[in-house]
Amino acid sequence: MKLLRYGPLGQERPGMIDAEGRIRDLSDHVTDFGGSTVAISALERLHRLDPANLPLVSGQQRIGACLADAPNFYAIGRNYAAHAAETGSDLPNEPLVFNKATSCIAGPFDAVPLPKGSDRIDWEIELGVVIGAPTFNVSRREALSHVAGYCIVNDVSARDWQKDRGGQWVKGKSAPGFGPIGPWLVTADEVPDPQALALNLSLNGEMRQAARTSDMVFDVAHLISYMSGFLALRPGDIIATGTPEGVGLGAKPPRFLAKGDILRLEISGLGRQEYSVK
Repeated sequence: MKLLRYGPLGQERPGMIDAEGRIRDLSDHVTDFGGSTVAISALERLHRLDPANLPLVSGQQRIGACLADAPNFYAIGRNYAAHAAETGSDLPNEPLVFNKATSCIAGPFDAVPLPKGSDRIDWEIELGVVIGAPTFNVSRREALSHVAGYCIVNDVSARDWQKDRGGQWVKGKSAPGFGPIGPWLVTADEVPDPQALALNLSLNGEMRQAARTSDMVFDVAHLISYMSGFLALRPGDIIATGTPEGVGLGAKPPRFLAKGDILRLEISGLGRQEYSVK
């Protein structure tokens, strides 16, 4: 299934995409998407619905973030070797885990606002993993069975706040609009191998990032198993799994976002994001 949220900001309704690419309304079957409503058991009930029997949504619709909120928004640093190299960083011996504030979640077509106080705002396309079951101390073999689905994430980053202000990276990763997710939450049954996806990001029509998830240093199953050894993951938690080479920080000279820039992000099977910078 391809699940989404549509409608004006703050008034989004749950829906799914039918075989013809049209939006079908799910409001009679689920209140919204996030937390327990994206648990695997809840999604199984939606799988049993016939999209043809759901109300067809007409007209042009704003597409919102594919989750209304998340219990936690985790991210992984330096998980592509070429990206670590371009930023002059060593590869970690273990996954480098940090947080993004859940208040940064934004829609896949909403403009990215430049926050006051930073002039080094960067882009990072990433495969997002949404957890679908309580997950603690699970093996690598079990890990993918705990995934509800996948989505595109842009881990927008204020590099000066991240690197020059001390403390945790969360400060540079969490401003409003720094976490566009979606357009869809694509359920795990439609992504049999999360390490076989192509991802790319263009800035003003120029390709900046192009890679495959097979290039990850630590694959999705490893990340889930590893994290579950330290903390309990919950349904609705998001894990952004790292970005490949081609971020603005790694350009020579560095190139950061400016008002009027247009970003377009795509991951095979997961749709696209496109928005301006304001």
